[in-house]
Amino acid sequence: MSLTRSMPGRGRPLNWKWISVAIAAVGVVFLLGANAHLVYVALESQPECVPHAKAADGSGDVFRAAKSAC
Repeated sequence: MSLTRSMPGRGRPLNWKWISVAIAAVGVVFLLGANAHLVYVALESQPECVPHAKAADGSGDVFRAAKSAC
């Protein structure tokens, strides 16, 4: 028995080509939506300016930002 033939009382046969195209289209839409969300979050979430523990003259033993935006 083949899955591509219609069974009595079942209606139209399964068309695996269109089913696979539909699954691929849903996957592409999902990936585009996820990437759009990542871009949105990256653009909207800017960090606040925070004080740095190390002075710009090099004193101290902790890390600081290479170039402060404050």
